[in-house]
Amino acid sequence: MEINKTICNYISKQWIAKAKSKRSFALDHNVDEKVVRKISQKDGYNIPLKTLYKICEARGIRLSTFFKQIEDNSNLS
Repeated sequence: MEINKTICNYISKQWIAKAKSKRSFALDHNVDEKVVRKISQKDGYNIPLKTLYKICEARGIRLSTFFKQIEDNSNLS
């Protein structure tokens, strides 16, 4: 599976889907709402590392923790 799709699917299912709305997720995570819509697309999005960093920073987690979560919840191993 493509890593960008895996990352976007994880963010979409685990975080965006649990937010009040895509708009509120964008505001809470310091990203543009159109980026949140792109992340939520079925085929994912080529998410820039800077965007991923902003989202993780807003959630209070390190990128290494995020990638460990991705690894634990996917078939990347």
